[in-house]
Amino acid sequence: MKKKHVNARLICQVSAAAALVLAGNAMAADAFSSDSKWMTGDWGGERTKLIEQGIDIKADYVGEMGANLHGGYDDDKTGRYSDQFGLGVALDLQKLWGWDNTQAKIQLTNRNGYNISNDRVGDPRAGTLSSSQEVYGRGHMVRLTQLWIQHQFFDNKLDVKAGYFGEGEDFNTFPCDFQNLAFCGSQVGNWATNIWYNWPVSQAAIRVKYNINDELYAQIGAYNQNPSQLEHGNGFKLSGSGTKGTVLPVELVWSPKVNSLPGEYRVGYYKSTADADDVREDVNGFDAATTGDAYKTHSSKSGYWFVAQQQLTSHNGDATRGLNIAANATFHDKDTNFIDNYQSVMFVYKGPFDARPKDDVGIGAARIHVNDDVKKNAELLNVSNGVSDYDNPVFSPIRETEYNYEINYGFHVTNWLTVRPNLQYITHPGGVDEVDNALVAGLKIQSTF
Repeated sequence: MKKKHVNARLICQVSAAAALVLAGNAMAADAFSSDSKWMTGDWGGERTKLIEQGIDIKADYVGEMGANLHGGYDDDKTGRYSDQFGLGVALDLQKLWGWDNTQAKIQLTNRNGYNISNDRVGDPRAGTLSSSQEVYGRGHMVRLTQLWIQHQFFDNKLDVKAGYFGEGEDFNTFPCDFQNLAFCGSQVGNWATNIWYNWPVSQAAIRVKYNINDELYAQIGAYNQNPSQLEHGNGFKLSGSGTKGTVLPVELVWSPKVNSLPGEYRVGYYKSTADADDVREDVNGFDAATTGDAYKTHSSKSGYWFVAQQQLTSHNGDATRGLNIAANATFHDKDTNFIDNYQSVMFVYKGPFDARPKDDVGIGAARIHVNDDVKKNAELLNVSNGVSDYDNPVFSPIRETEYNYEINYGFHVTNWLTVRPNLQYITHPGGVDEVDNALVAGLKIQSTF
């Protein structure tokens, strides 16, 4: 009897503890709960059930505000807001239909708003090279951003993905926790002029990855280069009309542990098979700005990149906290590309305070260099037009190097909401020395519904 009594009491204690855990989980799953992964909660448990069945519904929002505090081309103080809504679904087809090692994804995006870089920071004749609001761009419209299926072969050694998606999903990938474009996402897509389309634009594509070992893999892809997909109203275009060529990226990715801390190192190369105009020479090899003849056409353009991310420290033994460093560099064809090289470095400390273990603080610096032939072409164009005064509307601004800096603090308000105030400083916006350096105050809001 005594033993039965002890067992009964133990069962009651375990049951009570389990009830408390379940109650806590139920509370965490409520809409607007700070512990929930989603703003709208777990829908009474239905969302978790869907995930267990292979259906993971994705809904998110990114909003960014930028205000020019000082400098820029137009120092009339104002603010601009841009945002993006995302809605999609990730499918585990093994759970759904018994298709072993197969996944699929559908994603829609909708962007809206205005960009302070366009309105105030840059000279309208030259613009800026980076952007103080990275979420701006590619039109105020709904786009089909992802429509793909993915399958793993040979005990997951070989991974094949096909459908509609962008290069930056798999190649030259990089997180997007900063607000300035120079520190956010795939940088090749920002500087490889008119060939590599980043989120939210999709292209017909295939990517093949081979896992060499647990830390190293190689991959190659083929992406339809179709400028018509950038046009307003073509967000759901699936036909190949307007195709100019194919972008072929190849990449080697190494993900080691250094002192038990994670890192990732990427080196890659891309080639576009589409015709590309020379940035300076005409069809006869002379300066097109002087002769007025058509620019020489090249049969392709290419470039390469390097990305490094490494966690350097942990915080009191907690590997989810600590100092991280990241660096990016891209190099591009000097005959055909407007930007010939770019470099950046970023430091992010995750969990800087014990009272705020999920917050982070970041600082970054980036250099974007305009091709010297682009500069020379503008100089010759001004001579040809007989203008030398920067304030003359006909004057073509001389562009060289733009520098971007950002410092930010990410408040992890809840598991579904991060608010990231930031300050940005842009030196020589657009690479134009005559434009005053600009100080921009930003605010980035990231939420998962």
